[in-house]
Amino acid sequence: MINAWAAAPYVLRAPSGTLGQIIPPSIVLIILGDVMGIPVGDLFRAAVAPGVVLVGLYILYILYTSWRNPQAAPSLSVETADRRKLYIDAMLHVLPPLALILIVLGSIFAGIATPTESSALGSVGALLLAVIYRHFSWKLLYEAALDSVRVTAMVFAILLGATAFSMAFSYTGGDVLVEDALLGLPGNEIGFLALSMLTILLLGFFIDFVEISFIIVPILAPAAEALGIAPLWFAILIAMNLQSSFLTPPFGFSLFYLKGVAPPGVTTTDIYRGVIPFILIQVTVLVSILIFPGLYGLT
Repeated sequence: MINAWAAAPYVLRAPSGTLGQIIPPSIVLIILGDVMGIPVGDLFRAAVAPGVVLVGLYILYILYTSWRNPQAAPSLSVETADRRKLYIDAMLHVLPPLALILIVLGSIFAGIATPTESSALGSVGALLLAVIYRHFSWKLLYEAALDSVRVTAMVFAILLGATAFSMAFSYTGGDVLVEDALLGLPGNEIGFLALSMLTILLLGFFIDFVEISFIIVPILAPAAEALGIAPLWFAILIAMNLQSSFLTPPFGFSLFYLKGVAPPGVTTTDIYRGVIPFILIQVTVLVSILIFPGLYGLT
């Protein structure tokens, strides 16, 4: 069995996979925009500052961990003569995808394209990059299209079920009862936000973000509107909360992905223990958005 410090180089990679859920373009923000009736472009712009803060705190923690134990982030054993070639190769592999991301987001922020149109632009750009990198094949294109259809079908199946649930819930008067209960919480706005964020956080331990977005958020949104909570602020709070669900055991997706690529000596317990600091960082940023929304431009 690998000890906790030896497992650190693998555990430190897990949180990076969750950043795509809060940093645009994010499927979480797109779904929340559809559910809450908020323009996706506004959500993308509002999520940039929290995402940057989260990245900064991740970097600080990784630097601290590496300083405490260099084995947690071992350096590459590369000869000095090969360093320039290594840097050039790294830039050639990083800059084109980064440019594609900036083009896709820039077209949305500048109002040139809608999120749907920019996604088409991103798909064409990804195909061009595959050709440039000489990885393109018709088989790869078919598998990508098939995976897209599967994910889309899954989302729409959940949407159909959530819509049926919402209609039955509304026709029986359940939405009125829940809204009255939420509006009657002690502390009004603060009490509602604290309970809703805690509920979403706990549900994220066991339920996928898609189900939470389509079933739980429509129940909470009317009460938030009745309390006068800014929809954009509330949506970013939910997005940050849902982003944490990718790391929280036992069903965090990033944990499963990491376990699949880690050596056999890295146990599930090592991974669970290693991601705890990152979960605490995520919760810290969530609380800071809740208490100081003005720092993130969400007031």
